[in-house]
Amino acid sequence: MAHTADVVVIGAGALGAACAHFATEQGLRVHVVERGQIAGGTTSACEGNVLVSDKEAGHELDLALYSNEVWRTDLAPHNHLWEFETKGGLIVAATEAGAQNLAELSQRQREAGIEVTGVPADRIHDYEPHITDGLAAAAFYPQDCQVQPMLMAAHLIRLARERGAQVWTRTEVTGLLRDGDRVTGVATSRGAVHAEHVINAAGTWAGDIAQLAGVKVAIMPRRGFVLITEPLPKTVFHKVYSGDYVASTTSSDEGLQTSTVIEGTRAGTVLIGSSRERVGFDARVSLPALRQIAAKALDLYPALARTKIMRNYFGFRPYCADHLPVIGHDPRAPGLWHAAGHEGAGIGLSVGSAKLLVQQMTGRRPDLDLAPFAPERFDLAEAS
Repeated sequence: MAHTADVVVIGAGALGAACAHFATEQGLRVHVVERGQIAGGTTSACEGNVLVSDKEAGHELDLALYSNEVWRTDLAPHNHLWEFETKGGLIVAATEAGAQNLAELSQRQREAGIEVTGVPADRIHDYEPHITDGLAAAAFYPQDCQVQPMLMAAHLIRLARERGAQVWTRTEVTGLLRDGDRVTGVATSRGAVHAEHVINAAGTWAGDIAQLAGVKVAIMPRRGFVLITEPLPKTVFHKVYSGDYVASTTSSDEGLQTSTVIEGTRAGTVLIGSSRERVGFDARVSLPALRQIAAKALDLYPALARTKIMRNYFGFRPYCADHLPVIGHDPRAPGLWHAAGHEGAGIGLSVGSAKLLVQQMTGRRPDLDLAPFAPERFDLAEAS
């Protein structure tokens, strides 16, 4: 028996859940297809960052500022469900050269619309009492937030279901239905679903879904690890990271890169990252990555030296070489839409990306120009 909907969403992670939420808000009939469980992929293996501080001026920052506003307005009635915290972020610099770089970054970000306050060395402990001594400077970003990503995806799917969305988990997409060039639905392991629109929100595997339509969306996996401590008394009060983290987010190096990112959770555990490396879908635990993450964390928070690490986890973040996500309609395969490729910023950018995509899908002018995120840019890049 074939099923029908206005929209099929492939993937029930943060992006797919947000797309289902905003589409059902507009009265669209939505059918979500997920090959595993809700939030079972990259969404379950990240820190839940909602950041503006780690972005240089440009299209990604524009999207981050827009998404930040969506979190604080559209989703405000529900934010308690996914532990949304407006904790703010603190970037620290260990050297005078790093302090100068941070001051220059902060100025560029102010000009782009970010709220940022410079913090001199003698005031850093006012923000973080347990941080190491001897840091040269810091910058505080009050717009930075945190969310529990699995709760976020699960509750957005629940809200979509309450508006009538159908959700199939443990269901593989085996092909795309076509009428000439147009995509008209999906073939799955549970049967066909016909729809006017198909949203590819398959995360790191979004390129594989695009291939089913005969188009290229160049998304690659980038592995990243996180350490989780035992529950502690309040030790880390903000999202805290070293200045080199900003540079690592825009790097295209294949090898292992680590930079310090530390934050507490409501449960008392401390999340410690971060790492980036392009190793395909290699699912082995990397001891070198874990050692580097731990060593750099102790440099910044010596007070954690006797703390037990309960576990580690890792995920494959969907990475595009130009460090921009893929959002919007694909003119090479009419009826196909993409919401993927956000790498380590996917949780924070998910809700803005989804709202913009649904605005475009329903014939409205998106609040933010989606041209920089166009899926066909990969063909243009190869041709140039």
